[in-house]
Amino acid sequence: DTVFFHEDFATYAEFSPDGQQVVSSSSDGTARLWDTASGRCLRTFQHADHVTFAKLSPDGQQLVTACADMTAKLWNVATGKCLHSLKGHWGTVDHAAFSLDGQQVLTTSDDGTAGIWDVASGQRLHTLKGHQSIVYHAAFSLDGKQVATASEDTVGIWDAVSGQCLHNLEGHEGAVHFAAFAPHA
Repeated sequence: DTVFFHEDFATYAEFSPDGQQVVSSSSDGTARLWDTASGRCLRTFQHADHVTFAKLSPDGQQLVTACADMTAKLWNVATGKCLHSLKGHWGTVDHAAFSLDGQQVLTTSDDGTAGIWDVASGQRLHTLKGHQSIVYHAAFSLDGKQVATASEDTVGIWDAVSGQCLHNLEGHEGAVHFAAFAPHA
């Protein structure tokens, strides 16, 4: 049995697209990339505060980390180099996700917003404003044209190109912690 260790509790873990590695995030201020066969830590990605989430790009070449220090960071997985620090949220960054083509990243925050960022430049393309409280999660549609955000108050559907809110889906009696687009059957 293989066990992966952090110095504090792990906040998230998932397999790489090829299944050969696991990426994890932790309250110890790190995200780590692990070899699934040996359990060896291949690389450590350091933040100044606890890392709430880590996600590999669809091709496994880049990593985005979300952090309590109000930033997200884009990393080169092979070198461990931080490519861009995504700054602009005013609260903990809770979640981050790549578009299916790996060209954009979504971030969500305790500040009640989500951000759409360009991976190549690290520039914020849009700030998705309209929620009244924490935005826990966000996802791109499969075609990358829309974004769904999940928050304490509603689910938002946004145009990913313009950043405009298309719909607020209300009716949940509590917080919504996850949003996803269903694939077409």
